[in-house]
Amino acid sequence: MGILNTLLRAVTWWNGQTLNTQLFTWRKGEKVGEDEGGNIFYQTSGGKRRWVIFNGEAEASRISPDWHGWLHHTWDEPPSEAPIKRKAWEKPHLPNLTGTEMAYVPKGSLRRAEPKRRQDYEAWTPE
Repeated sequence: MGILNTLLRAVTWWNGQTLNTQLFTWRKGEKVGEDEGGNIFYQTSGGKRRWVIFNGEAEASRISPDWHGWLHHTWDEPPSEAPIKRKAWEKPHLPNLTGTEMAYVPKGSLRRAEPKRRQDYEAWTPE
């Protein structure tokens, strides 16, 4: 299984870090912190380049707004050093759930398991 993982990392970016990213991280990366999802954040010395190594699938919506702001140079201090103050009404960050069982399904959707179909629709037929 080790050889297969190495080959996948060599040719795909969505199965974790690629070999080039791992080499660059090893050579130039300074670990800055880790989020609650296990994603690890790095920067070069001086902080000019910043990046994340995902824990699992590389899906951008898995990064919290705090770390997103740091990655895009919105603020200089990472959330591990200067946590952002939360409002009482803020909900915890959730990744994009589209395509999963937990995705939002509005009332009347075909994906919703309802006992009977909608009755307010009449199919159009040409004359």
